[in-house]
Amino acid sequence: MKSTTLEKIALGVSGLTALAIGTFILLAPRAFYASYGISLGRDVNLLSELRAPGAGLAGVGLLMLLGIQRQAFLPASMAVALTVFIAFPVGRLAGLAVDGVPSGSVIGALVAELVIAALCLVAFRRRLSQPTSALRETSQAR
Repeated sequence: MKSTTLEKIALGVSGLTALAIGTFILLAPRAFYASYGISLGRDVNLLSELRAPGAGLAGVGLLMLLGIQRQAFLPASMAVALTVFIAFPVGRLAGLAVDGVPSGSVIGALVAELVIAALCLVAFRRRLSQPTSALRETSQAR
């Protein structure tokens, strides 16, 4: 089954977002977190701990984008997009419940992540409702 235009849009939005944010964190963590009102200082351990998941986020962003061009990567790309853009808001909502209300820019990020998660759920709903065996057969037919 070929990907639909909406699936490609969802993968494009999610992939570009993850790639851009991950690359920004990887290359300029101080500047990225300063935009949220967070000062990182000079702690090299903290910077390393932030750059590593930034690189991971950029990598999964590339995988999401790869699913647009290569049909064989589509199932993995969709799974990664859904995982990232559902997990991030879940983590932020947990923080909201446990730690309190963060800054407006963090709340803005939460809203953006929820919008992307909703876009992915709508775009991939047809495939998500297929039985597992049908998904396997679809990917093996390629």
